Amino acid sequence: MSETDKPTTTVGKATNIAWHEGEITREDRANVLGHKGCTLWLTGLSGSGKSTIGVALEKALIQRGILAYRLDGDNVRHGLNANLGFSPEDREENIRRVGEVAKLFADAGVVTISSFISPYQRDRDQVRRVHEESGAIFLEVFIDTPLEVCESRDPKGLYKKARAGEIKGFTGIDDPYEAPQRPEVHIETDNQSIEQSAMQLVEALRAHGVLSDS
Repeated sequence: MSETDKPTTTVGKATNIAWHEGEITREDRANVLGHKGCTLWLTGLSGSGKSTIGVALEKALIQRGILAYRLDGDNVRHGLNANLGFSPEDREENIRRVGEVAKLFADAGVVTISSFISPYQRDRDQVRRVHEESGAIFLEVFIDTPLEVCESRDPKGLYKKARAGEIKGFTGIDDPYEAPQRPEVHIETDNQSIEQSAMQLVEALRAHGVLSDS
């Protein structure tokens, strides 16, 4: 089954529901954890290094006593989004669902590392909006790696299949990638190591008040 042959899911609208506020605030959780929650949204082409940087960042944060968790594109499609394919509609729903989950994690005080190609700016903007509307911190991170570098890495052999016509609608080949215009963090992986990239994100978390300077 090709990417575009998989089923599309239409989101229904729930009725007669209300948000139930608790008695514990986001500040209460930050006081317990010693840091704020947030979402780092790592976007970039397949093979750009999103997942690898996410793994390194999660490890670096946990070693510093920071509660962190990764939401990875492939991992999420094993469960929560297993019924979604790669059509534009399914990509939109994939990002919408993950954005809502990331917002909940951020509200719980977790530094959430979301690694998704998320090729369309409108979808990333929607995730930003749901965070901002709830008062959660959202940082868009552009993992900026040239297509030729990503294609030379090709860790899953997907570029080779896309070039051969075995995969249709592949981002960067026959489907567009809309690069962020004003990301909070811009990482050029062809100019620095994975460890340097992870430390750049740690510093960004400090700069945006998620982590203390200590």
